[in-house]
Amino acid sequence: MKQFLVPTLFILMQGFLFSQDRLEISLVEVLDKVQELNIGIKLSEQDAKMAKYDYNQTNVIFLPQISISHTGIATTNPLMAFGSKLNQEILTQADFIPSSLNDPDQVESYATRISFEQPLINMDGFYQRKAAKTTMLAKELQAIRTKDHYHFEAKKAYSQLQLAYKGVEVLQMAYNAAKSTHDVAENSYEQGLLQKADLLQAKVRLTEVENQLQQAKSNMKNASDYLGFLMNAAENTIYQPIEILVPIDFDVEEEGEIENRADVRAMQLVSKAYKANMNADKMTFLPKLKAFGSYEMYDDDVFQTNAKGYLFGASLSWDILKGGKRFAQTGKSKANYEKSKQEYQQYVSKSNLEVQRTRRAMQDSKSRLKTSKLAMKQAEESLRIRTNRYKEGLEKTNDVLIAEAMYAQAQMMYYQTIYEFNNARFYLAFLTKE
Repeated sequence: MKQFLVPTLFILMQGFLFSQDRLEISLVEVLDKVQELNIGIKLSEQDAKMAKYDYNQTNVIFLPQISISHTGIATTNPLMAFGSKLNQEILTQADFIPSSLNDPDQVESYATRISFEQPLINMDGFYQRKAAKTTMLAKELQAIRTKDHYHFEAKKAYSQLQLAYKGVEVLQMAYNAAKSTHDVAENSYEQGLLQKADLLQAKVRLTEVENQLQQAKSNMKNASDYLGFLMNAAENTIYQPIEILVPIDFDVEEEGEIENRADVRAMQLVSKAYKANMNADKMTFLPKLKAFGSYEMYDDDVFQTNAKGYLFGASLSWDILKGGKRFAQTGKSKANYEKSKQEYQQYVSKSNLEVQRTRRAMQDSKSRLKTSKLAMKQAEESLRIRTNRYKEGLEKTNDVLIAEAMYAQAQMMYYQTIYEFNNARFYLAFLTKE
C-alpha cells in the first residue's frame, strides 16, 4: 500500500504545481517591479513625505497666523452691556443714567474679528526648524537605503529561485538514474541474478530520491512565493527564472567609503538633528518677540459692520523659571545628542567589519567554486563507469547507488557554492554602495 501511495501523492503534487500559472521572469523585470510595487519601499517613501510635512509645519516661525471669527451675545450684565454699546458706537446720554447703568435692558451685540500674530524673534523655533529639516533629509536618505535593501533582497531571492530550480533539475536526473537502476535490479532479480536485499535497496534509494525531489519542488514554490511577495504580485503564480545559475561577473569596489553610504549619512544627519534640538532647548531661556493685531467690526444685527476699530502692538515675553523643567530638558537633549554620536561611530565600525567579513566570504566561496566543480565532474565520471559496468553485471547495486548519491550531492554542492558566491558579491555591492 505504501509503495502505491507515495508515487500517487508524488504525481498528484506534480499536477498541482504545474496546474498553477507559471511565468518566466528576468532579474531586470524583478528589480523593476520591486522598485515600482514593493510595499516596504512605499512605506519608506511615506515616512519621508511625513518628515517633509513636519518640516513645512515649522514655517510657523516665519509666517503670520490669521484668524476670522464672528461672535454673537445677548447680555444684561451692566459692564458687558455698556461695553457692547460702546463698541457699537450707539451710546447716548440716557445710557449714563445710574438706573440704566446698574440695571440695563438686554443688549445684543455681534462682532466680526480678523486677528493676526506675527513671530519676530523666536530663537528656539529657528533651531527646531533646523532639526526638522535635518530629520527630513535623513528620512529621504533612509528611503534611498530601503530601496537598495529591497533591490539586494530581490537579487538574493532571484538567486534562491535559480538554486531551487537547479535542485529540482538535479534531483529529477537523480530520480531518473535511480529509476533506471531500480529497473535493471528488478529485471536481474526476476532472472535470478540478484538477491532480494539488493532489489529492496534500489527501491529504498528510489523512494528517497522521490521524497527529495518533492521537497525540492516545495522549496522552489517557497522561493517563488517570496519573490512574488517582494514584487507585491498576485498569489498562485510560480515564477521561473530566465537566467540560469552561473557565477556572476561584475566589478565591486575594493575600498568603498562607508561614510558616503545613504544609511550612514542618514545616521549622521540624525545626530545633527539631536544637536539642533539641544540648541533649541537652550534657546528657550531667551525672550520671544511677536507682533499682534486685530480689526473688529460690531453691530446689533448679524453680519453687519456699522462700527469698526483696530488694534495692533508687540509682545515681549520671557519665561524666567519653569520649576527647573527647562534645565532637565536641556540635559536630556544633550544626553541624546551624545548618544547619537556614539551610535553613529558604532554603526560605522560595525559596517566596516561587515564589509571585511563579506569580502572574505566572497573569496572563500570563489576558492570553493573550482574544487566543487572538479568534484562534480569526478562524481559524474565515476557514476558513468559504474553504471555501464552494472548493466554488464560487473558492479554491485550498492556501489551504483552510492555513486548516484555522490553525483547528486556533488552537483548540489557546486550550485550551492555558486549561490553563496553570487550572494556574497551582491551583499558586498550593497554594503559599499554610495
